[in-house]
Amino acid sequence: MLKQDIKKPKNIFRSPKMRSDNLKAWFGSHEALNEISLSIPTFHVTAIIGPSGCGKSTFIRCLNRMHEVVPGTRIQGNVYLDEVDIYGSSINPVNLRKRVGMVFQKPNPFPTMSIRDNVLAGLRLQGMKTYDSDEVVEKALVRAALWDEVKDILKRPGLSLSGGQQQRLCIARALALEPEVLLMDEPCSALDPIASAKIEELIHELRGKYTVVIVTHNMQQAARVSDVTAFFYMGKLVEFDYTEKIFTNPKYKKTEEYVTGRFG
Repeated sequence: MLKQDIKKPKNIFRSPKMRSDNLKAWFGSHEALNEISLSIPTFHVTAIIGPSGCGKSTFIRCLNRMHEVVPGTRIQGNVYLDEVDIYGSSINPVNLRKRVGMVFQKPNPFPTMSIRDNVLAGLRLQGMKTYDSDEVVEKALVRAALWDEVKDILKRPGLSLSGGQQQRLCIARALALEPEVLLMDEPCSALDPIASAKIEELIHELRGKYTVVIVTHNMQQAARVSDVTAFFYMGKLVEFDYTEKIFTNPKYKKTEEYVTGRFG
């Protein structure tokens, strides 16, 4: 398959929020990503799917420069946020991560902090003043669809919440920084079906307010929550299109085999 044959969606991609251009990434001598060129539409949900080890998580970690935090890693190519190369010499990675937030696979609230302080933790770590901290906490928890469940117990430890609530607390912590892009690395993989459904509902609510990129192994979830889907295989982008087309009429046989469960 030639690189130029990859199907790229049109219309909503005319002014992408982020895009990668011939992105390569390595862990030591292992090439995890091979020339990934992908446009991420503004205020839409992009799903990244593919079997384990195909480069999904590496890709989104390159979008806010977390890949380089791991010793022995390197990248080649470009990643743009609003057409500015985030790997340029003038870009501060800490400031970048205010604009491009990350929610990890397993909920990771700070164990010694209250629910309230967990929401404010990111702001404080960034050295940002929180004069209206009560307003910030309420706003973030409302956006994370958690306020009604915790508004009367904000002083309790974050770890006192259920797994699904903890994940929404971590989303609230990311949203408190007012990011423009929210990266979600398999946010439901450690949750039960009921908690997963609440996270999916939240993703629907975030659409239109944030640009969301979600990595998932769950084909049904990708079909439910995303507008566009990228299928990765062995470090390469195989196919990228509107989600409905990926799941009903994919261009490539490898994509069809994956989304129909023939391997993975």
